[in-house]
Amino acid sequence: MDTERVALGIPEVRQAPTGSGRPRLGGAETGLLDQFGRVATDMRLSLTDKCNLRCTYCMPEAGLEWLKKDKLLTAAEIVRLVGLGVNRLGVRELRLTGGEPLVRADLVEIIAALRANHPELPISLTTNGVGLTKKAQALADAGLTRLNVSMDTLHHDAFLQLTRRPFLDQVKAGIEAASAAGMTPIKINAVLLRGINDAHAAELLQWSLDRGYELRFIEQMPLDADHGWTRDGMITAAEIRELLTADFDLSADPRARDGAPAERFEVRHRGATELLGTVGIIASVTEPFCADCRRTRITAEGKVMSCLFSRTEVDLLELLRAGDSASDDDAVAARWQDAMWAKPKAHGMGHPGLGDADFVQPDRSMSAIGG
Repeated sequence: MDTERVALGIPEVRQAPTGSGRPRLGGAETGLLDQFGRVATDMRLSLTDKCNLRCTYCMPEAGLEWLKKDKLLTAAEIVRLVGLGVNRLGVRELRLTGGEPLVRADLVEIIAALRANHPELPISLTTNGVGLTKKAQALADAGLTRLNVSMDTLHHDAFLQLTRRPFLDQVKAGIEAASAAGMTPIKINAVLLRGINDAHAAELLQWSLDRGYELRFIEQMPLDADHGWTRDGMITAAEIRELLTADFDLSADPRARDGAPAERFEVRHRGATELLGTVGIIASVTEPFCADCRRTRITAEGKVMSCLFSRTEVDLLELLRAGDSASDDDAVAARWQDAMWAKPKAHGMGHPGLGDADFVQPDRSMSAIGG
């Protein structure tokens, strides 16, 4: 391994770590610690790589080759992994992702089982909202805490251009159904693309504020399947703030960020004093927050990715299917810990002395990783 490159935070392909030098203080007591002192407590678990949209910043128009069912984590394996994370490795928050998790037929049963095992665990779901109207109440009844819904625009033509599907009305209806089911606060995730929906930023914020939703703008990341991302083409966090301040005054949210990916701002109309709500900006590229990253990711086929942009994946599914005894759980937990110990210092983009030329885009697109 080129340790100098890792210290700089430049991702590179490595073999699954074994005997990685991680402290062995009584096994699991060290939690999901990495070599830079960060401890992952936020678990992101992908339930599927399938999706019913074809967003340009994520997937190719023709879609991808989906994983076969026997390659995916089963419901029982998901429950077991989450149990290991919560009971032994210090996980304090769970987000279920995809692909599109609503396409899993057993989603409600998975959430109900997780809630039964972990009554106090915050469980959230990231979804595109298509089909949410039919499942919102069942998800709430099963114990889902809250939702993040991806919706980049309120305009049908722009939505069609971005997602390649005419489902905007379904998404908006799904958000309303989730709100009626009591899953609050609902967060809206939006990616702005130049010349398509960037002019809609202030309008989308006002729409969200009017309904009590928490809008999060996300910089477009180099995780598109077509590998067409460029820094010049993306809308930066600074540009997003400029787009919003044409209509709103933004001020720093006094609450501590506490490892959250979004930098939050209080929102008021220009020149007014009444607080309307908050808006967040996730600036993974231009204002990275790697130094306080607390996330561990597991793909739909049971591979640990210590960083969203990692080119290293460590397989847990093999060990999960080897057995279900206490010693097998020890092996799964240790391999998971070793994977996180090898987490790079940073992803390379936006850090002093590191240009985009040093960054290597992961082979997987966002839908195949889990957000």
